[in-house]
Amino acid sequence: MNATRSPRILVLAKAPVPGRVKTRLCPPCTPVQAARVAAAALGDTLGTVTASAARARVLVVDGAYVAPPGWETLAQCGGPLGERLANAFTDTPGAPAVLIGMDTPQLSAAQVDAALAPLGAAGGPDAVLGPAVDGGWWALGLRDPGHAEVLRTIPTSTSDTASRTLAALRGRGLHVHLLPRLRDVDTAPDAHAVAALCPPGSRFAAAVAADVPVRTGAAR
Repeated sequence: MNATRSPRILVLAKAPVPGRVKTRLCPPCTPVQAARVAAAALGDTLGTVTASAARARVLVVDGAYVAPPGWETLAQCGGPLGERLANAFTDTPGAPAVLIGMDTPQLSAAQVDAALAPLGAAGGPDAVLGPAVDGGWWALGLRDPGHAEVLRTIPTSTSDTASRTLAALRGRGLHVHLLPRLRDVDTAPDAHAVAALCPPGSRFAAAVAADVPVRTGAAR
């Protein structure tokens, strides 16, 4: 990997304030429980990225949150999510960037490195995209962050967000490398399923066990 072109990683997140995060967990969670789950997910995500090979790490946050040492903090800018995603890239210009969220706390440092590596390799793809089980995406990386402009007009949180994103990138003539499909955390069943994939010592798994009730007869 060319050190002068090492991709940076951006983590888009909300400060874990009750009533503002993980609202789809309520019910069965209370807003306070949902915020504890969100805090754990964010903590695990930041820890994983810190342990990865990323040399430049930026927390793009909505609200007040103290990032770990070695991180830059940038306030989210814009209204709809598509705008905030695009601005996260364009507000950190000058190098390839990979953006992830706080909803895949099962993510490993090796998976982060696998998302970064293609963009740091000479002759590699123009973009990487990690689709999510629900039709969205968990990671997007761009060799040229300016291509994030496509995100401004793509509906988010739909069953075809990832496919639309892929089509828009390819429509610009970009070579896109697809990453493995992961499940992100929106609902209580998601939370239990993802917690089962987390490594020992996961804060998220512990928070789910303590704060996300299992409804009788509900699938985990």
